[in-house]
Amino acid sequence: MQDLKSLLTEITEFTNTLESNYPELYRNLDENPMTLPTSEHPELNKRVFQDYLESLKQLLEHYLETRKNN
Repeated sequence: MQDLKSLLTEITEFTNTLESNYPELYRNLDENPMTLPTSEHPELNKRVFQDYLESLKQLLEHYLETRKNN
């Protein structure tokens, strides 16, 4: 399991890649439900960030599959 710092670095690098290579996808990241906390004081831990990173990767994978099929 990654430590929090390396996880945050990976998230940052991945979002930078999205911004550079897939701007049409990057524009919609703020609408991702994973970024919206459901409680007033959410607990942010490694699991939350890992889930977020995984959701970003799945988003890109789905986007690429959809684009390839169209």
